[in-house]
Amino acid sequence: MSYGASRAFASAFKYLGIDAEPVPGGDEKTLELASKHTSGEECLPARVTLGNFLKITERPGFDQSKAAFFMPTSEGPCRLGQYAPFMNFVFSDMGYDDLMILSPSSKDGYRELGDLLGSFVKLGWLGIVGSDALRKMLHKYRPYENKPGATDKVHGESLDDFCEVLENRDIPIKEKLNALALSMERARARFRAVSVDWGKDVLLIGVVGEIFCRLSTFSNQDLIRKLEGLGGQAWLSDISEWIWYTNAEERDKIDLYNSVFSMDMAKLAIAEYVQRRYEKRLLAPLEGEFVGLEEPHSASEILKRSEPYLPTRGSKGEMTLSVGKAIYLYDKGVDGIIDISPFTCMNGVISEAVYPLISSDHDNIPIRTFYFDGTTTNLENDLEIFMELARNYNRRKKKTKLKNKTA
Repeated sequence: MSYGASRAFASAFKYLGIDAEPVPGGDEKTLELASKHTSGEECLPARVTLGNFLKITERPGFDQSKAAFFMPTSEGPCRLGQYAPFMNFVFSDMGYDDLMILSPSSKDGYRELGDLLGSFVKLGWLGIVGSDALRKMLHKYRPYENKPGATDKVHGESLDDFCEVLENRDIPIKEKLNALALSMERARARFRAVSVDWGKDVLLIGVVGEIFCRLSTFSNQDLIRKLEGLGGQAWLSDISEWIWYTNAEERDKIDLYNSVFSMDMAKLAIAEYVQRRYEKRLLAPLEGEFVGLEEPHSASEILKRSEPYLPTRGSKGEMTLSVGKAIYLYDKGVDGIIDISPFTCMNGVISEAVYPLISSDHDNIPIRTFYFDGTTTNLENDLEIFMELARNYNRRKKKTKLKNKTA
C-alpha cells in the first residue's frame, strides 16, 4: 500500500532467508495490464494491485513455481476479501496454476503468519511501525523545508538504513529491536539537519479514508504533495491503525463467543502487550517529534468517537475508523479533513454520507471526500477550493493546534 511498508515487509522476508521485493510502483502500464482482466467495475486498489503483480509476471525468465505474491485479506464490507480469490482466478486463467498467493486474514489479527513464518510477525510489526513513523516525519518536515527535495532525500536515506538493519541476518532476532531503535536515532538526526522554517503559515489537514488509496501516491495522484504545494501539512492515518483495529475486532468476537477469561483472550492480551512494548521502544528516539500530532492510544479511542454516527456493532471496517479518526483529528485542532477513497467504495460512500452531520456537530469543520478511479482529474482546482475553506475555518475555529517543534 505504501512504498515504505512494502520495503520493510520485503526486508522482513529477507531476514528469514526468502528473496523478496516490493512490487513495482503504479503507472500507466499497471492499469493497462489490469484492464485486460477486469470489467472496469472493480475498485481502483484491486486494479492497481493486480496490474502491479502482472508486471512481475511479464519479466523475462519469470518462473511461477519460484514465485509468490503476498496479498493479505480481510473480512467485512470491503471488497479486499475478494482480491486473493479473484487474483487466483486471473492467474489460473493465464496458465499460472502453480503461482502462490500468500493471503493471511484479518479475522485472527493476521497472526496465522506466525505459524507460517516464525519471526515474521515480530519483524513485520516493527517494519510497519518504523515505516509509519518515517513517513510521518516526512510529512511533518517537508512543508517547512527551505530547500525543495531535502526532506525526500532524508526520508529515502532513513528508509534505506532502517530496511538494511531489518534484513541484516548478522543481527540476531533478539537484538533486532535495539538495532532498529538506533536506526531511528540516526533518522531523527537526519531530519533535524534539514533546513526548515517553522514560522511558515501552514494549515494542518487530517487525511483519512480507504487504507490503500490514501497510502498509494499513484492511486491518489500524489494528493499530499499537491496539498503541501497549496500550504498544507498532512496528518495521514497510518497502517498500524488498522492492526490495532483488527485486534479490537478479534477481542469483540472473543467476548461474543467465549469467556472473557478464555485462552484466546489471554493470547490476544499478551500479543497486544508485546506489540505496545516493541512500538514504545522503537519510537523512543522520536520522542518530542510529534507534539500535537500524537496518535490515539488505542482503536477504542477512535471507535468510541464514531459510535454516535456509525455504531461499531453494525458498522465494520474503514468507515468506522475514518469517521472516528475525523472527530479525533478535529479534537487535535486540524484545520480541515480530507477523505481519500476509491470511486464506488462502500466505506467511502457511507463515510461521506455522515460527514455533513459530523461537520455540523463539530464547528462546521470542512470535510471533503476525494474519489479516485484511475483517470486523471484536475485535482488542484478542487484542493484549492478546499484549502480556502480550511483557511476560513482556521480564522474562527475553537480548537487550536500546537505549533511544530522538536524537543
